[in-house]
Amino acid sequence: MADESIDDRILEALEHREAAQVAYEALLARAGEQAVEPRIEATRRAVELLGDPQRAFRVIHITGTNGKGSTARIADALLRAHGLRTGVLTSPHLERVNERIMLDGEPVSDEAFARGYDDVAPFLEMVDAELEAAGERRLTFFEAFTVLALAIMADAPVDVAVLEVGMGGTWDSTNVADGDVAVITPIALDHTNRLGTTVEAIAREKAGIIKPDAIVVSAAQAPEALAVLEARAAEVGARLLVEGRDFALSAQAVAVGGQLITVRGLAAEYIDQLVPLLGAHQGANAALALVAVEAFLGGGGQPMTAQVLADGFAAATSPGRLDVIGSQPLVILDAAHNPHGATALRAALGAFFGLERVTLVLGVLVGKDVTGVLEALEPVVDEVVVTQSRSERALPADDLAAQAVAVLGADRVLVEPELGTAVETARESAADRGGAVVVTGSITLLGDVLGHAREAGWLVRPDARRQAATVEVTDEEQR
Repeated sequence: MADESIDDRILEALEHREAAQVAYEALLARAGEQAVEPRIEATRRAVELLGDPQRAFRVIHITGTNGKGSTARIADALLRAHGLRTGVLTSPHLERVNERIMLDGEPVSDEAFARGYDDVAPFLEMVDAELEAAGERRLTFFEAFTVLALAIMADAPVDVAVLEVGMGGTWDSTNVADGDVAVITPIALDHTNRLGTTVEAIAREKAGIIKPDAIVVSAAQAPEALAVLEARAAEVGARLLVEGRDFALSAQAVAVGGQLITVRGLAAEYIDQLVPLLGAHQGANAALALVAVEAFLGGGGQPMTAQVLADGFAAATSPGRLDVIGSQPLVILDAAHNPHGATALRAALGAFFGLERVTLVLGVLVGKDVTGVLEALEPVVDEVVVTQSRSERALPADDLAAQAVAVLGADRVLVEPELGTAVETARESAADRGGAVVVTGSITLLGDVLGHAREAGWLVRPDARRQAATVEVTDEEQR
């Protein structure tokens, strides 16, 4: 009987996985994430037909250039430690699409993913028909996925959703939700073809998530970006809290297993809090998340308890960000795909790993600032093995190599289009030098390298996060 029960559960799990895969393939049949539509009305119409699921819970909405995903995950961990049931929407995913929708800290199950898609599909089709009748493109992957995520969270149900903007803010699909707290991570140049060619223009797009009467928690910003945020907050009657003026990361130090941070918050000072994440920028993300949650829970008037902070920070994760996946030699994954992120990566390699030089494995998507990324990393690169992920948007290795040679010189550049060979070449080279390997440039590359490490048998921590049964990964793009 026990064996039959186990067999039944296995069969049921396989059926759920198959159903989730069918749903995912239906979503992938839509225009991909690279085909961004600068519109909000289509998503708004879809959620309206569904009864506005985004109004079933409170929202922390996060935008910025770098650090959005990490800040979202840290905030989620703190909210869960406070006893709230949470949903998180982030993008892109490393290995499995389920990672994009988190419920209570875990990727959404195949069953809930498939059931949620079955519930929303008829309404997506209704909006598709309306759009096509008006001569517009039907809902894109990201628009439809946002609707799905909001419906799944409402059905769970969750108390609070932490929503990461896909791109920009004003016309991003997630902006159908009204954030009680809007969080703005550092704003820098990225997606300039979509958002504008200046920090001021990009800030204007991101400021669109600031809603009337919201609390805005912003990282320190360039003066031109801060001026835009101040104007938007004044326009809609939002309360703007800025790092360095209203709160601060007043101290941080490397510690065993991460770092200790001291934060001057809104209601109290939080001294020597252990954050199990590496990189000075992760300390800044943790401070931003702490203040955002402080603002969310009581408007900043009630200190967070020591137990909530300890439990929340202890549970915080940030996959693919200074993520150690191999030893002998050390192999680190980091999702630095723009110059701002690459600068943070370079600083962390020295401060947190004691690395002065590394062997780099680099693969990027078309349209990224390759020169800016390489110039930021150049001081710590012994050599770079240029490759490409499975993504259809991956810049061909030969094209990437030409740009790498222009920055690093031909003597420091190797070309290996086949990813597995590229990684093993880098590991051998690093082992010979007594050094480390850093894999960066594209989330899609990181996901492919994780799969290779697992198959090759040298993944150092095949942890529970990757054990959860989820749908097969296909060629999903980094935004």
